[in-house]
Amino acid sequence: MPIYELTCEDGHRSEALQASTAPLPACPACGGATRKLPSGFGVAGAAAVPPPPERMPQTWKGTYRGDREYVTKLRRMADARRDLEARNPELAGDRRPVLAHEGRFEGAPLRAGDPPPPAPGQGHAHGPPPEGSGDARRAAPVGREGSGT
Repeated sequence: MPIYELTCEDGHRSEALQASTAPLPACPACGGATRKLPSGFGVAGAAAVPPPPERMPQTWKGTYRGDREYVTKLRRMADARRDLEARNPELAGDRRPVLAHEGRFEGAPLRAGDPPPPAPGQGHAHGPPPEGSGDARRAAPVGREGSGT
């Protein structure tokens, strides 16, 4: 038997466990006529999204030194992720090989096909200072004070 959520004209809410062909009961609070409300529903369990390859262990040490059960679990997670990405290509992300990921590339790894970054110490396009900016390289005064020229 289904559980029905009911409401009356005064706004009282109640639940009733009854057959779908039975007449609706009166409101338990005021005795008025009731009507069915759309019910919310619950789903048991949880759906887990397999982690992307970037979050999988990258070293032998990360696999608990090759623990057979753990590696099997990782393989199953990788297969599930591959199947998920095949069904939903928008989840695949950037699959180009990573060429550098340490040092200055830690925040944004250098991938195959990216333009080459400027060498350290280069790439500062400051140019000459604007005139009258107070730069120390200004021309020396023409005459000297007190020289009589």
